[in-house]
Amino acid sequence: MTAPPHAAWLVDLDGTLYAPLPVKLLMGLSVLCFGLRHAKLLRQFRREHEVLRETMTESVEDPFALQLARTAEKLGRPTDEVERVVRTWMLERPLPFVRRFRRAALLNEIERYRAGGGKTALVSDYPARGKLAALGAERLFDVVVASGEPGGPGRLKPWPDGYLKAAEALGIAPSECLVIGDRADADGLAASQAGMTFRHVAAQERRSAGRTVTRSAHTPQPHKQRP
Repeated sequence: MTAPPHAAWLVDLDGTLYAPLPVKLLMGLSVLCFGLRHAKLLRQFRREHEVLRETMTESVEDPFALQLARTAEKLGRPTDEVERVVRTWMLERPLPFVRRFRRAALLNEIERYRAGGGKTALVSDYPARGKLAALGAERLFDVVVASGEPGGPGRLKPWPDGYLKAAEALGIAPSECLVIGDRADADGLAASQAGMTFRHVAAQERRSAGRTVTRSAHTPQPHKQRP
């Protein structure tokens, strides 16, 4: 069997292993109907995530815990209360939607890659175990590096900490790793800084959709005369 072109695939989770748009829309509707009182807290938590992406310079023990603490401080709420709401609305309630909109083709591709001898790691800026279970994908990854879980990264993407940590855990040189993600400004930049190749899932889907549209436009339709 031919060896895979990269010795390891390092894969992002949110927006990569499942389609993000329908999950975001359904969760937005769920918050509107059942959790409107938590909307401000969830917005602030997401805002702190983007701020930390841009401003972190020093590595910390747990970026997820820092994000919770910053959110609690900004809103004047207890940290344990913030964590309870975040875990409920961002990590638990989305699971049925994550499962429904899983990217089966990509998950199957990862499975084939592993069967061909490739090593794999999951790298996430959020706790990952629950979503991996919902996707039925726990066995697809040799290593999991996730913020908010033991062994997580010291800084969020686009810092390369998580991907470098995953490569080290796998025993693979960064130059032999392929990063698969949905954000060029996070996963792509982190891969570049780590000296790894990047595969942009969203861009790949757009190209595939374009090819499908082009083929359809040139396929004769019944009862219509070709120009």
